[in-house]
Amino acid sequence: MAPAPKLDRPLRLPLAKEDLAAINAYLHPLTPQEMLSWAIDYLPGLYQTTAFGLTGLVAIDVLSKLTSSPPPLIFIDTLYHFPETYELVEEVKRRYDIPVRVYKPKDCETVEQFEAKFGERFWKKDEDTYDYVVKVEPARRAYEELGVKSVITGRRASQGGDRASLQPLEVDGTGLLKLNPLFAWNFELVEWYVKENKVPRNRLLDEGYKSIGDWHSTVRVGEGEDERAGRWAGREKTECGLHKDYFKMKAKARESAAATVIASV
Repeated sequence: MAPAPKLDRPLRLPLAKEDLAAINAYLHPLTPQEMLSWAIDYLPGLYQTTAFGLTGLVAIDVLSKLTSSPPPLIFIDTLYHFPETYELVEEVKRRYDIPVRVYKPKDCETVEQFEAKFGERFWKKDEDTYDYVVKVEPARRAYEELGVKSVITGRRASQGGDRASLQPLEVDGTGLLKLNPLFAWNFELVEWYVKENKVPRNRLLDEGYKSIGDWHSTVRVGEGEDERAGRWAGREKTECGLHKDYFKMKAKARESAAATVIASV
């Protein structure tokens, strides 16, 4: 096991590449509990971003046992989540008594307002811009308004795709620190923890779903299929935009057919 690197508490940003490498060498063999305990001490401006998937729920439960003041949650409400997901959000708030900061597409509180602005089934007309408008821009707005410097994510290497080479701690193009405390766990281990600790979970998991996003881009997973096979099924897509290059997403959205609508974003 690598020795704990000697660093400022909290970390001083921007983080040097050699410090990031030393941190990852230290974090790599740690348990999620140990990694999250380290994060509480070292990561500045720490929040947890979550869509209330199983991995994020495990992190919420672990944090509730580590500290009486866990990092607040940021939930990006695309307005197109399943009703079961919204029910779960309320259940988690009751169970853990933790602040949940909700961010929606800019100037849109309802599906009706969103569709009046962008049209119906906008995700079919311009999927990249849809991702930017409903997820990427609200997340960036949340980070700026809340002073977020670091986030806890629910990503895991076993989910494959762009996540296959995931490290415990990453720095994105904007300088945001992203901690992936369960990066080394597989779906079965996550599911075991949820059951053992009676963690609230999405009722759709009992109906054949494994990874749950917007209702229009999520389907049940077949026997033996990858856990994220139900997300954007039939398309060469593994990420919604939140973990892609922010500046490229923003530029592409501005160049799209909807540029005139989001020019002020």
